[in-house]
Amino acid sequence: MEKEVLERGPVLDKKGRPVPGFSRKSTQVYQRSAIKAPPWRIKEWDFYQITNDRLCLQLTIGHAAYAGQVSLMLFDFAKGEKLLDLNRILPLPFGSLHMPEDAERDHILAYEKGGVSMRFEAKGNARVLTCRWEDTEVFVGLERCNPDSLVINLPFDENARAFYYNHKINCMTAQGYVRSGGKEWKFDKQESFGILDWGRGVWPFHNEWYWSNGTGYLDGEMFGFNLGCGFGNTDTASENMLFYKGKSHKIGKVEFLLGKDYMDPWRIRDREGRLDLTLTPIYDRTTAIKLLWVNNCCHQMFGSFAGKAVLDDGLELKVENVISFAEHAVNNW
Repeated sequence: MEKEVLERGPVLDKKGRPVPGFSRKSTQVYQRSAIKAPPWRIKEWDFYQITNDRLCLQLTIGHAAYAGQVSLMLFDFAKGEKLLDLNRILPLPFGSLHMPEDAERDHILAYEKGGVSMRFEAKGNARVLTCRWEDTEVFVGLERCNPDSLVINLPFDENARAFYYNHKINCMTAQGYVRSGGKEWKFDKQESFGILDWGRGVWPFHNEWYWSNGTGYLDGEMFGFNLGCGFGNTDTASENMLFYKGKSHKIGKVEFLLGKDYMDPWRIRDREGRLDLTLTPIYDRTTAIKLLWVNNCCHQMFGSFAGKAVLDDGLELKVENVISFAEHAVNNW
């Protein structure tokens, strides 16, 4: 029942309702001016995550309309140690961040105010992320290794004009550094990967989701996945896709099976027998935000994935020791 959008067209129709489906590129055109909702219901974010086998760097510029955020977090999930946590909340930004309307076209997203400078630049297959914040300096270069990505445009049953237009880009190599307080942490291109989570939409006030994304090497070939469930009407588009040797492979709905505790193994499987992965967590990065009407909590579990993944042609991949994450989020925003 899922619909792949192959021809260029709008994210929203003339009445402001989403045109649902999935694609492998920015096929649909997002225009903030086409949204038929109050400005305080619009949510937009660019979230980058860079990881190797022990470190995770997260950079965010975004807003839930009445509350914006610019943040930098660095942690060592192998040791369970938070290294840096810089966060600036922006009350009532209402579009002042000038978020880009396309995740793939060349663009610059920058925040420079009050001694904080964060900049995301996309040009072709390359992206450069930089930040200066107090005594902290960040430089990371990303390079896309797969021309395909995962794009979804989902409706919500609760509201005909609510939608979630989301673009996930993984299979990016990463190289760079973080310097702070006389210390330096490096990300080497041979073992470091980047993810972009690019979201735009109008959401119901309460929502809950599960999400997992990862990139690694299987027998020297780059392998990646994006998996999720729990939000919106996924009958016409789910965000589940595998990436291998420069190609994408769409799979259907998945379920996340958890134990009694978040640190218990997580199992992620689909309904057709093409995916069966187990995450063995080693670190729970828990975040909670309470500001004005915002009340969000997320458990992002880092660890090692193992199991199987079956491609469109029937080739079964044996997944071993892919270091990444899965998360469970409950939000009121």
